Amino acid sequence: MAGRIKGITYEVKGGAKLRATLKNVESGLDDLTAVHADVAQIVVDRAQTTVPRVTGTLAGTIRPGATRTMAIIRAGYAKVPYAGVQEFGWPARNIPPNPYLRPAAHETEPQWLRTYDDEIEELLSKVKGI
Repeated sequence: MAGRIKGITYEVKGGAKLRATLKNVESGLDDLTAVHADVAQIVVDRAQTTVPRVTGTLAGTIRPGATRTMAIIRAGYAKVPYAGVQEFGWPARNIPPNPYLRPAAHETEPQWLRTYDDEIEELLSKVKGI
């Protein structure tokens, strides 16, 4: 492909290949479910070590989740409804917060940022020109 911009003539060699590989990167960025699952697991592993334990039931409900667009960490079930109360407290009942999920996410931030960075680097390494 050749062109001219403001008196400058240019030629792009391998333009079709470049466009095709950029399209692959774009589709890879559209669905990061696998890397989101890895990130969620990193946070879950840390939260397992900091969750308040009496019987261990709450710890058993912490689990990772992922969608195309986000990492998710869940805790609690219908039969374990106090996960949010432990995290955020309940002032009306004089129950102070005892956060375990938010600190786990914060403490592991360098690790999960590296995971995202590695994935993006891998996707970008697939971009080819000529």
